Amino acid sequence: MISTSDILNAKILIVDDLEANVRLLEQMLSGAGYTCIASTMAPHEVCALHRKNRYDLILLDLLMPGMDGFTVLEGLKAIETDSYVPVLVITVHPDHKLRALQAGAKDFISKPFDLDEVLIRVRNMLEVRLIHETARNDAKAMESLALRDPLTGLANRRLLDDRVWIAMAHARRNKSVMAVVYLDLDGFKQINDTLGHDTGDALLKMVAERLLATVREEDTVARQGGDEFMIVLWHVSSARAAATVVSKMIEAVSQPYVIDGQTVSLTTSAGFSTYPTHGEDVDTLMKSADLALNEAKRAGKNTYRISQRTNRLALARSHDRTAFSGRLPDAPEKMQGHIK
Repeated sequence: MISTSDILNAKILIVDDLEANVRLLEQMLSGAGYTCIASTMAPHEVCALHRKNRYDLILLDLLMPGMDGFTVLEGLKAIETDSYVPVLVITVHPDHKLRALQAGAKDFISKPFDLDEVLIRVRNMLEVRLIHETARNDAKAMESLALRDPLTGLANRRLLDDRVWIAMAHARRNKSVMAVVYLDLDGFKQINDTLGHDTGDALLKMVAERLLATVREEDTVARQGGDEFMIVLWHVSSARAAATVVSKMIEAVSQPYVIDGQTVSLTTSAGFSTYPTHGEDVDTLMKSADLALNEAKRAGKNTYRISQRTNRLALARSHDRTAFSGRLPDAPEKMQGHIK
């Protein structure tokens, strides 16, 4: 719900090359209770000012020396990528009104100014603009809830599936390698049962932060639920390089935690698979990583394993590609690790 206070506190920019017009509009708006009014007589500054301040409304004169209002409108449209340009144009020429609306302006004010007309059009424009912003922010919040784990803020399974698919498509197109890591906390249930769910939740958040710190910006860290996490490594040079990253994850997660003055320790186990050796689709790649995780847990935990489930189709294709040169494809890597 947009309140009168929201409207009166909205950010307004006045753009006119005549100081008298600027001062008159400032007096009109401040007299009506508007509190955040800025102005400029330099049209070439408008886009930079809007990028910095994101005005809720721009009162823009169309005829100015050096750069007219139509050129300014084009610049503002490039900034407002959702196509909503919060511009109320000012013109003395009736034939410019239609052109301005076609150029992206949302309304117009005629010169000479009529106080009532100015205030009504400004208020109407601001109300629409603020409703639009509220709706857009609500949509972003809903999207975030749909794609993010509410406790840790990490990607959820829905977003994870998309990220794995995109990373695989990129690897396929570039004939490169990507990896999926499945990670499970050792002994988390005991900590949760002994110290309480609040401590458990705090611990999960801290684990999430440490995992994010071990990967690159383009990689994805997701929470599968409970104490299970999955990581998508966008591009790795080899399975051995992925193993190095997984080792760092295990080491980072296994460092002691201090929660409410109490030191908490746990370890973690991980399994990982690589595209295309262990799968050429999302489901196969994830299942391969899950099987590797189970192997790590059976090996005594606080360790990792690489999948031994080989994509035979991928190897066959590799063999076909190398047959002409007389080379045989490399055998699937058998790799394991233990963190002391």
